[in-house]
Amino acid sequence: MSQPPRCIDEPGLSRAWARVLISMIDDRVKEISPLLVSITGFDENGNSPEDRRLRVELDSLLRSKGKFDTDSVAFSIFPQEIWELAAPDRHLFYKLAMDSFPEFQEVNRHANGRGMYWERLIAFGSGEKYNGNQLEFILESYLSARAEGRSVRRSLLQAATFDPDRDHNPNPRLHFPCLQQVSFAPTSEGLVTNAFYATQQLFYKAYGNFLGLGRLGAFMAREMKMPLVRLNVYVGVEKLEGIAKRDAGLEQVIERARDCLACA
Repeated sequence: MSQPPRCIDEPGLSRAWARVLISMIDDRVKEISPLLVSITGFDENGNSPEDRRLRVELDSLLRSKGKFDTDSVAFSIFPQEIWELAAPDRHLFYKLAMDSFPEFQEVNRHANGRGMYWERLIAFGSGEKYNGNQLEFILESYLSARAEGRSVRRSLLQAATFDPDRDHNPNPRLHFPCLQQVSFAPTSEGLVTNAFYATQQLFYKAYGNFLGLGRLGAFMAREMKMPLVRLNVYVGVEKLEGIAKRDAGLEQVIERARDCLACA
């Protein structure tokens, strides 16, 4: 019998990730399917309240296993460092990002050989409008409609990262892409960002994914002249794999996650 959806709603990125981890540990499961994680508490820069000790513990464990830390995973979704160089000029940001993409791809062909999420968002390849820049198409469409006092079709405010032409691949394991799509929903309070994953690895990727999606949402919210108020992440299958639950490093992370949730 299929399980009902698990919904986690937390006012902070660290608490949301910790809640998923502890749910899986306490329920003695390796998968949650499906899962909705909803995060609030974002500031104007897309930062949501974090438990720094939890993130440091997790990053230390990831590096010890030869994996990308949370900031590196976040960068694959939104290159915050490049945006900070270009801000407030989003067109310069697009140029700097795409000029540097070949270098990022060459440095790590294993991880980036098939692309990066932000690269597909701003240069999808098969799109003709705005040279495949889906984010700019969304922004121009929304801002033009707003300036003219008309509404914009809600279904227009979405961008794909999954490309059937490239990604319908029979290989048993692909590192990219797990994120399928993002959408943006303006509300009277501010912008809600939605992300859709077929699968997500909790240990390796989820914290960094939340971090990167928050930064992407903050960028779009700023350009749409509103605050980012919520991030919803829909996951078909959330997996805790690649590490033993009794790994000493993971046990430390679990202990810190419990501390994080115990705090008001």
